[in-house]
Amino acid sequence: MANSIYRPKSVDQLTFTDNGMFQAVLHEPGVCAELVERLLGLRIKKVEYPELEKTIAPYYISKGVRLDVYLKDVDKIINVELQSQPQEALGKRTRYYQSMIDCDSLIKGDDYAKLKESYILFICKYDPFNNGSGQNFGLSRYTFRNVCDEEKNVNLDDKCLKVMYNATAYKKERDEKVRAFLKFVCTNDPGEDEYSNNLFAAVEKLKDNEKFRQEYAAMNIHEMDLRREAKKEKAIEDARNFYANGVSVEIIAKSLNMTVEQVKEIVNDGESEAEAQTN
Repeated sequence: MANSIYRPKSVDQLTFTDNGMFQAVLHEPGVCAELVERLLGLRIKKVEYPELEKTIAPYYISKGVRLDVYLKDVDKIINVELQSQPQEALGKRTRYYQSMIDCDSLIKGDDYAKLKESYILFICKYDPFNNGSGQNFGLSRYTFRNVCDEEKNVNLDDKCLKVMYNATAYKKERDEKVRAFLKFVCTNDPGEDEYSNNLFAAVEKLKDNEKFRQEYAAMNIHEMDLRREAKKEKAIEDARNFYANGVSVEIIAKSLNMTVEQVKEIVNDGESEAEAQTN
């Protein structure tokens, strides 16, 4: 089958914004709380130990979500995500995250009034919004609340806030501490900011931590397995589509870097599945 080799970074190449490292650094509740306080302007009273890469899948038929960092305060739930690459349907992604968090936090039978304040914080290494013509808006921060179109003074008061930071626009950020952090995210240069330097030092310390190195290796093996499985499923789907459109088994095998026998097996299995569904 077609080759596209996934080559993860080595541990020594990792920075704060890399998957695995970001979660590991924020494993310390105090570090996590300071990040939230700095970027959301909240006062965190008490942090229940952050759950890293928490998976929420309340129903077996629903799509689960894996959250980077998920923490609870006395009266708040905060989900922190770091996005290094542009994501499709980012707004709908936050909408789904919000719904899953609410389902996870409200015990069956509880009154809706018991829902905690909810904050979804995205830290992006790119501008997440453009005008539809490819031109970015260039804001350092985008804040979203549910308000009334007809009367802006009417707030739905659903206690939900979504904030997305654009690290590439750090020079436009007015808050000095936020600007320093966004610059660190964008450039990996902590400058003179104490908090950013603490994050940088934590990254370097983790690189020498044998437990972290082992966990990072295991995470990459799992990621490679998932990618291989997804690639295999895509190749199978392509083979069946080509065959259904009259492409010969020999040409399909050559195009997808398979053997003729593999293609025949895929096609035959597909026909068997179709017959079973018909019956």
